[in-house]
Amino acid sequence: MIFVGIDVAKDKHDCFIISSEREVLADVFTISNSREGFDYLLQTINTCTGIGEKIKVGLEATGHYSYNLLGFLLDNDLPTYVINPLHTNLYRKSLTLRKTKTDRVDARTIASMLMSDVSLKPYTNIAYHNSELKSLTRYRFDKVSERAKLKTSVSRLVNILFPELENLLPTLHTASAYALLSELPSAKHIAEVHLTRLTNLLYTASKGRYNREKAVQIREAARNSIGTYMPAKALELKHTIKLIREFNSEITEIESEIQSIMDNIDSTITTIPGISFRMGAMIIAEIGDFNNFDSPDKILAFAGLSPSTYQSGKLNNCYSHMEKRGSRYLRYALFNATKFVCKWCPVFADYLAKKRSEGKHYYVAISHAAKKLVRLIFALQKSGQPYSAKA
Repeated sequence: MIFVGIDVAKDKHDCFIISSEREVLADVFTISNSREGFDYLLQTINTCTGIGEKIKVGLEATGHYSYNLLGFLLDNDLPTYVINPLHTNLYRKSLTLRKTKTDRVDARTIASMLMSDVSLKPYTNIAYHNSELKSLTRYRFDKVSERAKLKTSVSRLVNILFPELENLLPTLHTASAYALLSELPSAKHIAEVHLTRLTNLLYTASKGRYNREKAVQIREAARNSIGTYMPAKALELKHTIKLIREFNSEITEIESEIQSIMDNIDSTITTIPGISFRMGAMIIAEIGDFNNFDSPDKILAFAGLSPSTYQSGKLNNCYSHMEKRGSRYLRYALFNATKFVCKWCPVFADYLAKKRSEGKHYYVAISHAAKKLVRLIFALQKSGQPYSAKA
């Protein structure tokens, strides 16, 4: 067996090749992050490999820096192992008490880990091509988070310019409210506008829901408003709403691409009541290849939903908290999906009620339901069967 350790960086990669007999076949050498560098790495591996010898290539999960190299290795049918940097860091510390961390040391450490840790699972083409879905779901997550901040800004600005408006509408974040505030961003603007124009604006934006009576109500509130007229804040409000509309358009486009991929995947996860294609896509994208996990508990640990454990002598932790390591995106998706599943699926609703009746806090009960949901998702993905509450 030949073991290849690669320490990935932005512009170059340090590589180390050793045999299972611990014979150094190629001491640490550096390749550039280019086609020539990749070809040289492949040539060196082939030179060091005898007939019938198997190969294991290992590298750390370093985000986008390793993406191109990973694709090259998979395209050349080299069994590749992507290792958690936390794992390699702990392994390196276990080898020596000295604080020694260099790219050359890391390349050797990764090769050594490949030799000693037989539990490592190879990275598959399924996981690699699944990265397209992961990119989209994470991109959508970031866009939604940024939009949420802008919506908070809208609430803050309206509270300065026209605080009474919030009590006159179900929410400030509707198309009709945005249309109103885009043209008339303060109580002063609304108080001075002609009633006919205000009525037409509200009627058109709300698709007939708001009539003249609502327009009169809003204008009277504006005339008696305690809001402060600040042209700078009014301009900020108009621009913020414009940005939110742009985000809405971008998120819709992203979701269309996610929907297209999910239709091709045809996953059983969306047959669970309460899991939309958006949350389903995020869960599938973050987990990747389910064959890499022997049990649902491994997925829980990967998501950071496993309880932490501390025991030393007679001391035991009484209140174990979630580890909160691993993919924060997967943890977010599972936690939020569980809330909706508990709302729409009677089986999970009863389970949540049972945990609540035991005196558990709502979020503690949700975490228990999330573990149950992971077990269900794991079973459905392995069997390929749709969800059935009777099963």
